[in-house]
Amino acid sequence: MYSLPGFLLLKRENAMYISVIGPARSGKTTLFQALSGVESARGFSDGDNIISIDVPDSRVDEMARIFKPKKTTHARIELADTVAIGEGNIKDSTINAKTLQKMRSSDAFIVTLNDFDGAEQADLRREFHDIMNEFILADMVQIEGRIERIKKQGGKKENTALQQEMELLERLLGHAGDGKALKTLELGPNDEKAVRGFRFLSQKSMMIAVNRPEGAAGMENEGQAGDIGGYPALYVCATLEQELAMMADDDRTAFMEEFNVKESIRGRMIRLAFDTLGLISFLTVGDDECRAWPVRKGVNAQEAAASIHTDLATRFIRAEVVSYADFMKYGGMNECKKAGVWRLEGKSYLVQDGDIMSIRAGT
Repeated sequence: MYSLPGFLLLKRENAMYISVIGPARSGKTTLFQALSGVESARGFSDGDNIISIDVPDSRVDEMARIFKPKKTTHARIELADTVAIGEGNIKDSTINAKTLQKMRSSDAFIVTLNDFDGAEQADLRREFHDIMNEFILADMVQIEGRIERIKKQGGKKENTALQQEMELLERLLGHAGDGKALKTLELGPNDEKAVRGFRFLSQKSMMIAVNRPEGAAGMENEGQAGDIGGYPALYVCATLEQELAMMADDDRTAFMEEFNVKESIRGRMIRLAFDTLGLISFLTVGDDECRAWPVRKGVNAQEAAASIHTDLATRFIRAEVVSYADFMKYGGMNECKKAGVWRLEGKSYLVQDGDIMSIRAGT
């Protein structure tokens, strides 16, 4: 695997893994460079171009300024630049099994669509539809393969679990056979758990980057492009953003002022990724480390403790909690205690974005 100095090439625990995909000449590699801030290598055929980037979070930076820890750790995103995807690629095996497996490992996709020639909305939807059809076809091949294996096992003896799985798979296959993404199929909690291991491509969360030329209409309003195919979309000028990402800090500031760029695509896309994946961050602070921990919205305190270490969840007693806003308002933990906003929470407490937490655990 190609190595970029200073970047991690394997998926880290607690890191989101997002693949940048799109048709040939859509600008996906340029967008990858804009998001990562590095030149990507050429000649890749199996999606090995993966780097790790920090999730910008001013709260972590402020905690680090206050506590002056030995280590400051932001949430991370593993970002992959994949091969081009187009109509017929699955059927003719242009995308090999190794690449498909890596794409299935993704938590989400950023789909890059080319709008350099002023494409109509219908053209962009058609381009996206072509990609989705490839994903649906790949999922169908995967489902059919599993059905065949179950038939061979089921012929030996009665197996209720296999029969139930077969019924679910046939339901999935029928939905995909109608040309519908598996994400649009309503599943109960048990069925969702049963299919989770397949990591179906058409079931992934997706964000769309509509790549437009510099100065094109619609780039204002923070580049919001509504949605395409039911997925959130942003307008972006990948070439301009790539130039911006490669600049020194001082030059970048002047450049953004000159071209009226309020925020880089990295910040906008990361926020969209957090929203799309339903993520929030809680913080741990201290002299040793200040760190952001990304978790799903709706997790409880014990589940959040497990993201730090499974032992903390097993031996969980209480969580000391204060919101970031209250910490900044009152100026520290002791002041928050005096103001009555510091509190002890139990296992079932639902963690909020920006909570500063310290886990009390038994020995």
